[in-house]
Amino acid sequence: MSKKIKYTDEPIQARVVRDFLPSPDELVVGEEGVKVTISLSRRSVDFFKAVAERNHTSYQRMIRRLLDEYTDQYQDDLTKRSSGRSKTRAAER
Repeated sequence: MSKKIKYTDEPIQARVVRDFLPSPDELVVGEEGVKVTISLSRRSVDFFKAVAERNHTSYQRMIRRLLDEYTDQYQDDLTKRSSGRSKTRAAER
């Protein structure tokens, strides 16, 4: 890494992203779940365990709620996007 970094004065193109994730306290709502096996970072699990203990709930339920919120946010975007493959594959059949 002996190369020098050359900086330029180009303008930065930044955009504001809406904060759509709920606060940890909003993740304590219960809901039916499906059992899966997943590896998470220790710091994430420790964080959710601490918040869950403070709210007298399950950290796993909070993580599930977070994933549900993420799914709700992007599910419509996913169904609206079209890669064109379905039309191509239908024509091939």
